[in-house]
Amino acid sequence: MAAGALLKSSHFILQSANTLRQLAPLCRSFSVQLSEQQCYIQELCRNFAETHLKPKASKLDKDGLFPTEEIKKLTELGLMGATVSKDLGGLQLDYLSLAIAVEELSRGCASTGMIASIHNFLYVNLVNERGTEEQKELFLKDYVTGKLGCFALSEPGAGSDVASISTIAREDGDYWVLNGTKSWVTSCIEAWGTIVFATIDPELKHKGITCFLVPLDAEGVFRGRKQPIMGIRAATACDLNLQNVRIPRSYTVGAPGEGFRTAMAQLDQARIGIAAHATGIAQSALDTAIDYAKQRVAFGKPLTKLPSVIDRLTEMSVLVETSRLLTYRAATELSTKNSAMAKYVAGRNALTVADHCVQIMGGKGLSTEYDAERHFRDSRGTQIYGGVTDVQKRLIGHFLLKENDAL
Repeated sequence: MAAGALLKSSHFILQSANTLRQLAPLCRSFSVQLSEQQCYIQELCRNFAETHLKPKASKLDKDGLFPTEEIKKLTELGLMGATVSKDLGGLQLDYLSLAIAVEELSRGCASTGMIASIHNFLYVNLVNERGTEEQKELFLKDYVTGKLGCFALSEPGAGSDVASISTIAREDGDYWVLNGTKSWVTSCIEAWGTIVFATIDPELKHKGITCFLVPLDAEGVFRGRKQPIMGIRAATACDLNLQNVRIPRSYTVGAPGEGFRTAMAQLDQARIGIAAHATGIAQSALDTAIDYAKQRVAFGKPLTKLPSVIDRLTEMSVLVETSRLLTYRAATELSTKNSAMAKYVAGRNALTVADHCVQIMGGKGLSTEYDAERHFRDSRGTQIYGGVTDVQKRLIGHFLLKENDAL
């Protein structure tokens, strides 16, 4: 090594060593402790879930009843506009506070947590962060104080393959005319407004996708029947048919052709919500298993004394905590990779934890008279909506290779 290079290297090492000595007293511990505000949100939503959601969750699920009164109470608490700026009536919370709220609500009732998550992360946040002043006045203010919003991206022939959207947006003077069908639109039956993604030219693929705000009482908007699904039964999902729906040009979010980027950015947020939702379901399954194991006696002792049950509960606890930590990271360090990792892990973990819960409860775990089978059904969807697990895995791999200059 040349003398100059050696000198530079030695100086760098000496300087770095001095810096480390100065910082060492500050590096004695690592903490993921929540702020006072976040702890308050957690306690508030946990108490709300225990008081208002958990006692009714089974009936809402069995009867497929939308939790109207529960959503109304959440609106009164301000949680249906959690991250919206205060001047528009929101609480102006951070994403982590919202994720904590979704987890606790989902712990009490997975359907209610799902509805709150989609309304906030997919509809409200998009309008709040990307909408014009006119759009906020028409499509946000009332959605903080009672109206529900929804997000229409998927189609019968375009789920994970967003670039294949076939809903067409045609210009007509100062208006856009929309034609097409959207699928699996959560809360669409109860909602007042929706975000619709359509293409201005199918040949352009993702470069033609454009984002629109559409009032659901507009002429030519038709909502289909509620889809029967295996889990999250108190929430609704239906097709949305658009037949020559005319909307003003001012209802366009961003410029024509920017919709794909808008959708992807919003799905990054949505996956935080789904990860939190999955974590709440998993925590509820763990709670159910522990409560049952403490009371059930087998071979002359409580199940909590049996090594095989202890092993299952231990694994469940580790999986829940892993999901929670990844969700917290995704909510505080927003990126496609982080949100994909959180959703991928939390969805898989939720199903595994729910499966352990069923196994611990044995025959009662299969009975619809107990909560275990509901947790199992509710957990399954977390690997599908918001981007299937297979796609999340591909996203993680892509950004991993990109970070290491290996693409």
